[in-house]
Amino acid sequence: MKLKEETSDILVIGGGAAGCYAALTLAAERPERSVLLVDKAGIERSGCLAAGVNALNAYITPGHTPEDYADYAAADAAGIVRDDLLLTMSERLNEVTRRMEELGLVILKDADGNYVSRGWRNIKINGENIKPLLAAAVRRAKNVRVLEHVDVVDLLKAADGRIAGAWGIDLREDAVCYFRARAVICATGGAAGLYRPNHPGAARHTMWYSPFNTGAGYAMGLRAGAEMTSLEMRFIALRCKDTIAPTGTLAQGVGAPQVNARGEKYQAGYGNTTSERLYAVVSENLAGRGPCYLETQGITAAQEQSLERAYLNMAPAQTMRWRETGLGPRTANVEVEGTEPYIVGGHTASGYWVDTARQTTVPGLFAAGDVAGGCPQKYVTGAFVEGAYAAEGAARYAAAQEVLPMPTEAAAAVRARVERLREQPAAAPLFTVDALEEAMQQVMDEEAGGITAGYRYTERQLAAAAHHIARLTRLSEGLRAEDAYGLLKIFELRERLLVCRVLIEHMKARRETRWHCFAENLDHPAREARYEKYVNSRLKDGRVEIILRDLVKRGQHYEHTLGN
Repeated sequence: MKLKEETSDILVIGGGAAGCYAALTLAAERPERSVLLVDKAGIERSGCLAAGVNALNAYITPGHTPEDYADYAAADAAGIVRDDLLLTMSERLNEVTRRMEELGLVILKDADGNYVSRGWRNIKINGENIKPLLAAAVRRAKNVRVLEHVDVVDLLKAADGRIAGAWGIDLREDAVCYFRARAVICATGGAAGLYRPNHPGAARHTMWYSPFNTGAGYAMGLRAGAEMTSLEMRFIALRCKDTIAPTGTLAQGVGAPQVNARGEKYQAGYGNTTSERLYAVVSENLAGRGPCYLETQGITAAQEQSLERAYLNMAPAQTMRWRETGLGPRTANVEVEGTEPYIVGGHTASGYWVDTARQTTVPGLFAAGDVAGGCPQKYVTGAFVEGAYAAEGAARYAAAQEVLPMPTEAAAAVRARVERLREQPAAAPLFTVDALEEAMQQVMDEEAGGITAGYRYTERQLAAAAHHIARLTRLSEGLRAEDAYGLLKIFELRERLLVCRVLIEHMKARRETRWHCFAENLDHPAREARYEKYVNSRLKDGRVEIILRDLVKRGQHYEHTLGN
């Protein structure tokens, strides 16, 4: 395979919302810094914003403050948040919103020119083209270069332990790429595909989260020794059945309440946090009172048309379903279901343990968006804010660093490692990537709290899951690839297996049920005061080391922040 070498001041891994906004921030504030943005796909339609979005769910509306938003997010996560991260994010939500409007994003306004809100913390937009707008702005930046269809596999560390770049696979040119940089921003998103999804076979990618987000950023950070936090705070979305379209558009857009098959409004008996709304549906179904719906029958024709337009901005399958069946929301209630669990720091607190500059515990490595932990309920605008913070932090760090020359033997070792995966054995491997991935998803679904298990698990089940994931990891060592795409599939499987392994250890370590469904531990069904802590982890000598850290509350800062 060919070897390509690239050098930049700052390397941005991932061209989704956070990665693109980080590049835009560097273009505006540090035009003297060379920036290389590397994406596994094409930045016009990659990441979680690929299909668009119909609202900005994190915005400080008139009469509210950043502290209000931080309080809401902390309450929704039962207190397991980094308050310093939440506040620094909340303070800039409106700033990035104005910037996106300047780039051409259509934000709906009333007759007086005010943004149209949908609840007290979000506003309505026409966002089908939000990602193309971002991509176009990035491509206009003179100091930013974009390299697409390159899968970044691992980080490169200097002898003193700091991050000095990364390496990956060019999927179009069948080459190994070696990236040297003064600082690296990881913005690769969270992890989907760990659990068996709602739909099998050819429809398995009909899911809530981007199916191409494999936990790559978590995996490369873990291998580099970075500390992670709160992976056990899984996210499970409550969605429209079959289409996996968002339910908030119905609940907030037309005030549709949840009802069971008897027509009873049941939510008040369960609570109203994100996890409790899902728990209510699961509990009603288990009690024989399902299926559950969002009650939309009887809404006006104008409301129905508004809903159809809103879903075309983000989840057109829902509008298409209404049209092809002839059963629109005015005619029939919309059935809801839970998705498989995901690890995503944009909705829950899972991800890298970072400081307020969004630097990780490994010098030179910054994280933003869904891959960064401690700061839930980020959504789109929060990902933008974290991209800006990571860019500013990386620029300050890079100013004091030199681009390290990588030894020729190191580059040769990486290429040799990759080429070994291309060597075809005398006998075909016993398993394919797809077979091992399906086995992994079955293990996680049945033994680690997936859909089949009603999101519940026991300590014995987690031990069994850990055993099987270790076995599948060993089997993955025998996989071989015929081309660059085959290499991509092997690396993605290994990323998911590593994230599964660490996730299971997090779930075992939190011996309580702090969030129903998100972490429903049948051996420990209540909250425990002793676990009002962060469950953190890192890989040390090949083993997962669990670290329990005290909460960082209002007015406090974690010492990692003070030390940088």
